[in-house]
Amino acid sequence: MTREETETSGEDMMIDDPKPKIENDFNVHYLRIYYGNLFPYTDIHKWLSYGHDGKHPGCDEYYFGRREFSFTLENDVYLRYKSFKNASLMEAAIKSNFPYKIDIGAVYSVDPDKRHAYAQSGTNLFTPVERELVFDIDITDYDDVRYCCSGADVCSKCWPLMTVAIKVIDTSVREDFGFKHILWVFSGRRGVHCWVCDAKARRLTNEQRSAVAEYFRVYKGNENNAKKVDLMGHSLHPFLARSYVDFLKSFFEGELQATQSIFSSKEKYEKILGMITDEDIQADLRGKWENSARSSLSEEATSLLRWEQLKKALQSKRNKALSLRTCVEEIVFTFTYPRIDLEVSKQMNHLLKAPFCVHPKTGRVCVPIDPNNCDEFDPLAVPTLSQLIEEINSGGLRMDVDDDDSDSSLLGKSIKFFRSSFLEPLLKSCKEEIESSYKTKIAKTKDSFSW
Repeated sequence: MTREETETSGEDMMIDDPKPKIENDFNVHYLRIYYGNLFPYTDIHKWLSYGHDGKHPGCDEYYFGRREFSFTLENDVYLRYKSFKNASLMEAAIKSNFPYKIDIGAVYSVDPDKRHAYAQSGTNLFTPVERELVFDIDITDYDDVRYCCSGADVCSKCWPLMTVAIKVIDTSVREDFGFKHILWVFSGRRGVHCWVCDAKARRLTNEQRSAVAEYFRVYKGNENNAKKVDLMGHSLHPFLARSYVDFLKSFFEGELQATQSIFSSKEKYEKILGMITDEDIQADLRGKWENSARSSLSEEATSLLRWEQLKKALQSKRNKALSLRTCVEEIVFTFTYPRIDLEVSKQMNHLLKAPFCVHPKTGRVCVPIDPNNCDEFDPLAVPTLSQLIEEINSGGLRMDVDDDDSDSSLLGKSIKFFRSSFLEPLLKSCKEEIESSYKTKIAKTKDSFSW
């Protein structure tokens, strides 16, 4: 979902991916109305200012102005290294350009708009200094383990793979790394984005980000490998064990079997047999399943029965072969473990789509997802541009989005959640940190003048 962020020939403009076909739920006229009346500019500015609002002497008044934005415009025009001194200038630029997509980048050492001036002066000062730790998960990366959809398509049968990914990553980021201010956002079509916004997360170096990303690496294979997950050793890492017990095992044996029936046909179960290193077990199970090909059982019941047979066969030999001891877990992880685009997480200069953008192929708004209630999230029920415009025309939606956080409007519930569950606790923490840093600075200044 996120493109490699490199500047071509020192230019600010480049050609993006082929322009998507405009559907009924997305057109320029609707987009103008959305940006003119509904986009939450004030909330986005408050978030990305992290308490640097000029109201405290310890604030960095230039903080927001060093943040990079990029716009993807109509006719595939891509503008990078945009920056704005304040919320009003950001709002004016968005309303005048009505971008098809807005991406958010890092906070740089200097204003991104002025980077060429610094380069010409011979001073190499333009470098990223802060950036949220981000995770990008796309359901197209699960195409080898979902049978209801493929490519950009998504439905109620395969979306739970995203739900499980949210649960696994959110739990680990909070419990293993101690981060608190985490925002999950629907990509607008086929995936989810995670923004970890704690001060310590924003200040991680690229090396530290790579270490965090590698912590989550489990799925290491490619389409040519029958076995894509290899859980080495006699026992699972505590993080993996918790993920398996709390989320993955029950999802695999329950909802995944019910919706994907992963053992119901020869094409499906041969993929799983290929993950077993013992050829005798493979041959035995294959023989049983081929002989029961005309069973009167439903696909779901057939899958569940064959899963139990596989587990029993592996249990009988797991103490004799080290490679079989975690085979059951490896199969579960292959089908259910989050498939993160790790490269997006490793580099500060990667851009990620802004919350409350509109996806140009679906017309759906990139709304926040509550990780505590992610089972209830339905990507196909997310409001589209046409629905929002219809709501305005019917008089059911306030035109002042800064005051519209009621549950009654299509977008109001999402804005209310963003403010109350994410933004307000984040800003409280940021202001406490600014105050603490300011007091420490004053104390050091006084000490330097003491005799």
